[in-house]
Amino acid sequence: MNDHRDIWSIAAMCRVLKVARAGFYVWLHCPVSAGEKDNQRLLKLIRDSYALSGGVYGYRRVHCDLREVGEACSRNRVAKIMKQNRIRAVHGYKIPRGTRGRPSLIAPNRLLREFTVVKPNQVWVTDITYIRTWQGWLYLAVVIDLFARNVVGWSMKPTLSRELALDALLMAVWRRKPAESVIVHSDQGSQYGSDDWRRFCQANNLSPSMSRRGNCWDNAVAESFFSSLKKERIRKRIYKTRDMARADIFDYIEVFYNRTRRHSHLGGVSPEAFGLAKS
Repeated sequence: MNDHRDIWSIAAMCRVLKVARAGFYVWLHCPVSAGEKDNQRLLKLIRDSYALSGGVYGYRRVHCDLREVGEACSRNRVAKIMKQNRIRAVHGYKIPRGTRGRPSLIAPNRLLREFTVVKPNQVWVTDITYIRTWQGWLYLAVVIDLFARNVVGWSMKPTLSRELALDALLMAVWRRKPAESVIVHSDQGSQYGSDDWRRFCQANNLSPSMSRRGNCWDNAVAESFFSSLKKERIRKRIYKTRDMARADIFDYIEVFYNRTRRHSHLGGVSPEAFGLAKS
């Protein structure tokens, strides 16, 4: 008797829901569709990629990771799954730029926003940014090779001194030992217009270049690196000490950014992988 009641209840439910009884029985025995099961499988891979990036990858770089392990899903599908599960890249904070004084020497703009070069050690760009700690500001200077967009020199100090910029450039020269002249492009900060900077460039076959005053787009690659650092690693944090900030930023530059982080300008590979492929 109960079986008849169950049958009539199912029939009534199908009429209310306006679905075929056969379809209802299929759903009853297999409530999760094959497509949804595959989405759940992809979600696990997406979460793994997102976690390994430290929570900084958006759907484009996650999709590259999935393609690399043999998944044939589309970029739009990855974006949809991430959106449904509220997985999104972390955004960081912006720090107001303080004045650095006017340079004593202004170099011509040799770069002219030509950010794509054909070989390493053709053009380096350099800039300085500020990191918050409870002990005060930590200043970071970087030198980036435009060819593979890797950081070839960096320096961190508690004061905004000439040595900050020079130490980063010294590391780049020591690492790369360029055989030919290299354009070194910067903004018009006083560190880059000092007599020490000019003499160092002359002694090491470097050609100084400067952005137009107040035009950040003339040094967009360096600005882009700092933006990535702040949204992908710093994430609005104030570090407890300068040493903690140094250690974390070192890890971001040398371990993640140069060796692992996928770069859209490089076709979705890391700077190190791009350099090896082109060598």
